[in-house]
Amino acid sequence: MSADVAIAIVSYNTRELLDACLTSLRAENEAGRAEVWVVDNDSSDGSADMVRERHPWVQVLALRENPGYGAAVNLVAERTHTPYVAAANADLRFEPHALERLLDAARASPEAGALAPRLVMLDGSTQHTVHPFPTLRVGLALSLGLHRVPAVGRALCMEGHWDPDRPRGVDWAHGAFLLVPREAWDAVGGFDPEQWLYAEDLDLCWRLHRAGRPTRYVPDAVVHHHVSAATSARWTTDERAVRTQRAAYAWMLARRGAPITRVVALANLAGPVVRWLLWTVAAPLAPRRAARHRRINRGYARMHRTGLEPGAELLRFRSRPAS
Repeated sequence: MSADVAIAIVSYNTRELLDACLTSLRAENEAGRAEVWVVDNDSSDGSADMVRERHPWVQVLALRENPGYGAAVNLVAERTHTPYVAAANADLRFEPHALERLLDAARASPEAGALAPRLVMLDGSTQHTVHPFPTLRVGLALSLGLHRVPAVGRALCMEGHWDPDRPRGVDWAHGAFLLVPREAWDAVGGFDPEQWLYAEDLDLCWRLHRAGRPTRYVPDAVVHHHVSAATSARWTTDERAVRTQRAAYAWMLARRGAPITRVVALANLAGPVVRWLLWTVAAPLAPRRAARHRRINRGYARMHRTGLEPGAELLRFRSRPAS
């Protein structure tokens, strides 16, 4: 009997975390629910050899280059015929029944294009992994502070305002783990291999949404997430934030065109710039508080001004950098 889902775990220099991830999935493989694949994107830490030695039940694709996250998952989808395809980071650990609950939710919502679990971070808190699509409406809501209105914040799934315990439809969810019905996957062609790092999940959910296949968040499917295990060794938290936002604007430029991209960037940029100016004026009255808020808003401004970068420069962040 074939498995329900082919899980494509994308590996890059996270050997021990990958080992723990595979250990947590062994029961799913033995139960016949999952065939598990590891696509190793040219790691230098012996990850592929570790999988072969410790987890011989796992299929391994050891690549000699790093094609990116989405392209690696596509390789597994092309080689399998299961009813579902799942994209997975290597820094995950699955709670018992997590995969089963995602599959149950998928069967209960046959219109869904992607299903996302609850991701729990090392401190035990739920990671904020669901978001609205980046639009002018959302940018204005953020700049005007309307997301602090409870109903607006909940509707837009804004961090600090969303309900992590509520199963619901969302615009898009993080690709650390996404379960996609094969029919929906084939309808949109899987991940866009041109979106090399970051925003590949945004792009997939956006194309699924346009095809009438929304994304669902399933909070009773619990998966532990180390968060940015592969990229944190290369970039600081602030650098990752800027790169993530730049990739999102590069995606928007490629998919939706320059006018929309620039208008959305300006809408997102207006709020932090105005707040930075206001806190600058207020600095003599509350210097420590002003310094903290100026630093926060300077960071947001740095992120969103990437949406105003020249088109050729911005689009460069969609593709794999030259070696």
